[in-house]
Amino acid sequence: MSNLIPLQAPGHSNVDYEMRVDMDRLRTYRLDRAKKSLESSECGAFLLFDFYNIRYTTQTWIGGALGDKMTRYALLTRDGEPMLWDFGSAVRHHQLYSPWLKPENNRPGMLGMRGAVAPSAGLMESAVREIKALLVDAGVADSPIGVDIVEPPFLFEMQRQGLNVVDAQQLMLDAREIKSVDEIMLLNQAAAMVDGVYQDIVDVLKPGIRENEIVALANKRLYELGSDQVEAVNAISGDRCNPHPHNFTDRIIRPGDQAFFDIIHSFNGYRTCYYRTFAVGSATESQRDAYKKARDWMDAAIATVKAGVGTDDIARVWPKATDFGFANELAAFGLQFGHGLGLGLHERPIISRLNSLDNPIEIKAGMVFALETYCPASDGFSAARIEEEIVVAENGVHVLTRFPAQELFIANEY
Repeated sequence: MSNLIPLQAPGHSNVDYEMRVDMDRLRTYRLDRAKKSLESSECGAFLLFDFYNIRYTTQTWIGGALGDKMTRYALLTRDGEPMLWDFGSAVRHHQLYSPWLKPENNRPGMLGMRGAVAPSAGLMESAVREIKALLVDAGVADSPIGVDIVEPPFLFEMQRQGLNVVDAQQLMLDAREIKSVDEIMLLNQAAAMVDGVYQDIVDVLKPGIRENEIVALANKRLYELGSDQVEAVNAISGDRCNPHPHNFTDRIIRPGDQAFFDIIHSFNGYRTCYYRTFAVGSATESQRDAYKKARDWMDAAIATVKAGVGTDDIARVWPKATDFGFANELAAFGLQFGHGLGLGLHERPIISRLNSLDNPIEIKAGMVFALETYCPASDGFSAARIEEEIVVAENGVHVLTRFPAQELFIANEY
C-alpha cells in the first residue's frame, strides 16, 4: 500500500494540480503482482482466458460480447513479457495505442467462439502448437502451465500435445486480492457514481413507476456519468422482495411498497455491488423492523472487520440460515454475504457461513470487499437488503458507499 492518500471520488479526468489515478503506476502494479504470483508457483507460465485476468496482466480490454467468447487469451512466462491473442482488428489497435505491450506480442487469435467453429477445424490444435513453441523458446515447456478457465476441447488438446496443465485461477486471485492506491481510487469513483444514481432513483420512486423504468434510468445515468459497463441493475419491489429473486420485471410499484436495488457497474474496469432499500411513501412497523435487523447485522460485520481477523469471525456475526427461514446455508447463500471487489465482481474474500466457518482466510490491509445483509419482514412479502463496500486499512476500515442507509429511507414520504 502506498503512503499516498486516495482522494475521495477524484473525478473522471486527470489534472496537473492533484495526484489522481496514475495509469502507468496501475499497470506496473498489476503486472508485478501477476509475475510475483507466477514466480511463487510451480508453473513456468500462465495461460489466461478469464478476461479479468487478461486485463490485469496485459492492461487491455474489449467489449464483453467478444471478451467472453474464449477467443482472447494471454500468455505470461517467468522471464517474458505478456503476450496477447485478441479478436481481429483489436490487435492493430493495441499495437497503436497500448505501447506497454511489444507490437510483436499482440497477435490475432481465434479458437472457435465457444464452439461455433468446431474443434475439428484445427484452430485449437494450431494455437496450442504455437503456445508450446513459445514455451520451448522460454525454456519452460517441461514445467506445469497454469490455466485459469478453459474450454474442454482446448484442455484436451493441450494435454494431447504433452502440456502439464494446472490451476492458475487461485494464483491470479491471490495476485488480485490486495488493491493499490489507484485501484482504490477507481473503486471509490465507481461507488460515487452510484451514490448519485440513488438520488435519481429516490426522486422518481413513486407509485406508478415500474421496476424496469428504474433499471433504464440507472443505466442511462451511469453511462452519462462515465461508466464503461453496466453489468446489472436489480430492481425488486413489493411482494417480489421475499424471496429475493435477483432480477427485475415490469412490476408497477405501489404505495407502501418496500423496494431494494442493486447497482453493478464498472469505471475503468473497477466494479460496484451496491444495494439500497427504500420504502415508497410510507413504511409499516414490519418493514422498519426488518430493516433494523439487516442494519444491525451489517454494523456488527463492519465492526468485526480489521486486518488480521478471519472471514469466519465476520460470518459468525450473521444469523444462521435457519434463523431467517431457510433450510441450510447453501439455500441461503448470497443473502448474508461478503465478496471481494476489483476488476471482477466476486473476488477474494468470499465471506459466508457456507464456506468461511470451516475454511477461513485472513483479512488483510488493502482488501476491498462488499458486505450484504438481508432480512425478510414479518408480513411475509417485504424484505430489507443492505450493502456496503469497504476498504481495509492498517488502522481500520473506510466505507465507500455513501448513500444514507443507517435507517430505512422513505422515498417521497406522504
